[in-house]
Amino acid sequence: MATRRRFLRPVLYASAAAVAGGGALYYINRPRRIPGSDPASVPPPRYNEEGKLSPPRFPLVKTREEQITDLKRSSGAHSTIKAIKGATSSALGSLTGRKEESSVAGQDKQDDAEPYDLLVIGGGATGAGIALDAATRGLKVAMVEREDFASGTSSKSTKLVHGGVRYLEKAVWELDYNQYKLVTEALRERKYFLDTAPHLSSWLPIMIPVQKWWQAPYFWAGTKAYDFLAGSEGIESSYFLTKSRALDAFPMLRKENLFGAMVYYDGAHNDSRMNVSLAMTAALYGATVVNHVEVTGLEKDAHGKLIGARAKDRVPEKDGKKAQEFSIKAKGIINATGPFTDGVRRMDEPDVQEIVAPSSGVHVILPGYYSPSKMGLIDPKTSDGRVIFFLPWQGNTIAGTTDAPTAISQNPIAGEEEINWILSEVQGYLAPDLNVRRGDVLAAWSGIRPLVKDPKSKNTESLVRNHLITVSDSGLLTCAGGKWTTYRQMAEEAVDEAIKQYDLKTHPLLQAPRVSGSEMIDDAAPLDGTCQTHQVRLIGAHGFSNTLFINLIQHFGIESIVAKHLVESYGDRAWTVAALSAPTEQRYPVRGLKISALYPFIDGEIRYSVRHEYAQTAVDVLARRTRLAFLNAQAALEALPRVIDLMSEELQWDKKRQQKEWKDTVQFLASMGLAKSKLSVTRKDVESGKAGEYDEHERKLYSRHDQPADLMESDSKFSSGEKPIVSRDSPVNK
Repeated sequence: MATRRRFLRPVLYASAAAVAGGGALYYINRPRRIPGSDPASVPPPRYNEEGKLSPPRFPLVKTREEQITDLKRSSGAHSTIKAIKGATSSALGSLTGRKEESSVAGQDKQDDAEPYDLLVIGGGATGAGIALDAATRGLKVAMVEREDFASGTSSKSTKLVHGGVRYLEKAVWELDYNQYKLVTEALRERKYFLDTAPHLSSWLPIMIPVQKWWQAPYFWAGTKAYDFLAGSEGIESSYFLTKSRALDAFPMLRKENLFGAMVYYDGAHNDSRMNVSLAMTAALYGATVVNHVEVTGLEKDAHGKLIGARAKDRVPEKDGKKAQEFSIKAKGIINATGPFTDGVRRMDEPDVQEIVAPSSGVHVILPGYYSPSKMGLIDPKTSDGRVIFFLPWQGNTIAGTTDAPTAISQNPIAGEEEINWILSEVQGYLAPDLNVRRGDVLAAWSGIRPLVKDPKSKNTESLVRNHLITVSDSGLLTCAGGKWTTYRQMAEEAVDEAIKQYDLKTHPLLQAPRVSGSEMIDDAAPLDGTCQTHQVRLIGAHGFSNTLFINLIQHFGIESIVAKHLVESYGDRAWTVAALSAPTEQRYPVRGLKISALYPFIDGEIRYSVRHEYAQTAVDVLARRTRLAFLNAQAALEALPRVIDLMSEELQWDKKRQQKEWKDTVQFLASMGLAKSKLSVTRKDVESGKAGEYDEHERKLYSRHDQPADLMESDSKFSSGEKPIVSRDSPVNK
């Protein structure tokens, strides 16, 4: 018996160890549902027996002018419009034999001359998220933005959708439960983010270089803890790479002192297009959303409670006309203006204590050859203890960010000191034969992160690590702080608080729009009056799949790189964008005239932006609808004539307005890293090629090629003074 026990005990121990080890291996390597890998909820259209294809018929949002009319109607200023419109529709119906139907949810509700349940000031990620949340709960909501959707911080992020590995490290070492809670919340929201907008977001492996052997178990434990906290919201499991495999995955890495690398997964996204999609989805669900409308003051009743706001449309001012102020009535007002939060709070209480502590974050854009197309890098310990990311984005490479106190301005300019610091840190991780030059910087910008201080805290200098929701005595609800990844959670909490503060009644949305453009499916969200934004898929998501671009190529004859770009930027709405693109008059591609030879942005995007996304200025298109200004400031300048011409056709701009657009856009491009000498260039300079010239000082800063004089004279086929980087027939060489 004793002999049998001695024999069985090792076998049982070995079996238990094998089962435990196998279970652990299965858990780590178990099959995952990768966001964006599922087939489209709505399959692409098919060709019929006659060989004809019927493209999807998507619901339309109201025009911007109709949205402004709705804003004015809330105060009773346009109470007669409904009757006039009804009479006109009846007359048209008698002529055509059919009734006009709205594609927007809550059309009848919006026509009533009643105040809004909520007025949201600010059209960034938080404001647009609040508008979508409130609209899908059946509330009557309006959102106004002084500039453009995502014109501030929401377009100037690091482009990550992440829980924050560095926050987890702080939570462990500082035993900080708030940091831990922030990470778990963000990891949950990351999953919702990738599910509701798979065309605008994707998973991204990020490498942590390991330079000492003892760092390997430290980073392994940290990334595995990150995986564990993500749980079912996880994307893929982290893993270790040996030195050779790390260099194979990231050939640009410095070999010296490299032991290996840990790779973990986070999300990446197109921030401003995500913001615009949030706003347009809210509009489809019945919200009144308008950009370039400035709130000039708040209105109160006899008891000092807020009842609305005064506002003006800033677009007529751009045409040299006087903007007329109008009133917007609302039961509750939400301040979601990011860095400009205190400005709105001072409209309510002139002497209110400031809560925003603005911090500047500088990013630079480098050519795509500095990083693999599907692998990012993080330096968790820079020379001064900060963290820096080095990520592929839109075909280029983004590096950043800095973190320093700053003054609040609309378009801050990245300083040379910050740019050089980023380049220096990046150079330390790249192979020594790769010379990261200042001239490699295609664009550089500074975003203002609105860190907040709790006004109720005894220590007024302490910053809130997450977001903050406060309500003033007059009823102004302020939602500030947070980060892109948690925008949805912030919006949910803000609407919950607004419902309680303003005694609002939610109700099911019984006539929800068919956002997918198909009767085949309904949206996954039940829309029963509760918050369902974790399930509400954004415009473009329903018909998206990783193979949709093939259908576009086959039907429209557009370039592969353009088709992939359209699908990843517009989802199933790429059908509409491609249809709005002009013929090239070439054998291939058949459609799609590029606005820049270097990037896949085409003319149909400008038309779509104006007609379906409320783009009103050239900056709206170059910076927030396409991302050309963020990817390459010089290329954006060279594309500007084409963009102005296309928008002039759509919006009937006169010469004076075109000149203003030129001046305003060039000034904006200065905040994107455009050389100072280019701020005075004219359209004629750009079209003649002179905008590409630099003086000796700026050549060192902005030029990405050596001087022509570096060529040996005997090898040059050009005469003295000619520029070999420009064709002989160019006006520059004449």
